[in-house]
Amino acid sequence: MTGRGSRRGTAIGAIAMLLIAGCTRPSGTAVAIGTCPMFPADSYWHRDVSGLPMSASSGAWVASIGAASHVHADFGSGLWDGGPIGVPFTTVGAGQARVPITFDYQDESDPGPYPLPSGAPVEGGPASTGDRHVLVVDQSDCHLYEVYDAHPGVAWTAGSGAVYDLRSNALRPSGWTSADAAGLPILPGLVRYEEITSGHIDHAIRFTAPRTQRAFVWPARHQAGSSTSSALPPMGAWFRLRPDYDTSHLTGAAHVIAEAMKVHGIILADNGSSWFISGAPDSHWDNDNLHQLDVITGSDFQAVDTSSLVIDPNSGRSG
Repeated sequence: MTGRGSRRGTAIGAIAMLLIAGCTRPSGTAVAIGTCPMFPADSYWHRDVSGLPMSASSGAWVASIGAASHVHADFGSGLWDGGPIGVPFTTVGAGQARVPITFDYQDESDPGPYPLPSGAPVEGGPASTGDRHVLVVDQSDCHLYEVYDAHPGVAWTAGSGAVYDLRSNALRPSGWTSADAAGLPILPGLVRYEEITSGHIDHAIRFTAPRTQRAFVWPARHQAGSSTSSALPPMGAWFRLRPDYDTSHLTGAAHVIAEAMKVHGIILADNGSSWFISGAPDSHWDNDNLHQLDVITGSDFQAVDTSSLVIDPNSGRSG
């Protein structure tokens, strides 16, 4: 599986007013999807990594991804090449019919049927030749269904698929892929517009790198690397925006996202363009504002040593 190519995509005033008015959420609180949490409060996704020690590999990993390469918000409003900009998701209820689905990576996929509506949004649009992720939250039981290279039909076909209980810290079996190369769920790592209007993102953000090590580290479960070189980051490598990075020049959504990258960091989840961070498409995004993040470069990041967070290597619960 590979990351998407560059996707660029215009209500920043409302966001700025919310931030100025102090409409922020306290640390550790999440913007749920309906009545479903984005994993438990003690999940690694919600961990504050701003005070963790730097990884000894930080310099090499930053250099391999690109110290001079710029951050890019791989999401926004409008269309790019006929498809939404970002990774879309949808929600269903108890009445949603379940459809049979077959996978190319059957031995590492959770078996169907999945509650996939016929009109479920596909990453890149219905005609996309990219990763074609489909993400569905069943709000009746708070399970998340994620599919890679999804092709709808009476019976769906896909590259791989994974099912998560959003109330559980269970990880996938070690060595298993998911709908993402790192074997992690995608949805909890996406930046969503409703988080911006709350003034706070309470989780780490998914990102991509062009070359990765043939290895993975907690919380990742799978690798898709091209080399055994330790100079390349493994799947699951965790970075944060430097604690001393001045975010005061950023406004609105860009400021909220940058602050989240300082506190919760970014997790390497797939191969793709350097420092591309992931989010869900939304008509309310101001693409010009998101471009403010372009001033941040790889040299502004540090890889962190997350070993102190691991309680059980087979659990997403963090210390």
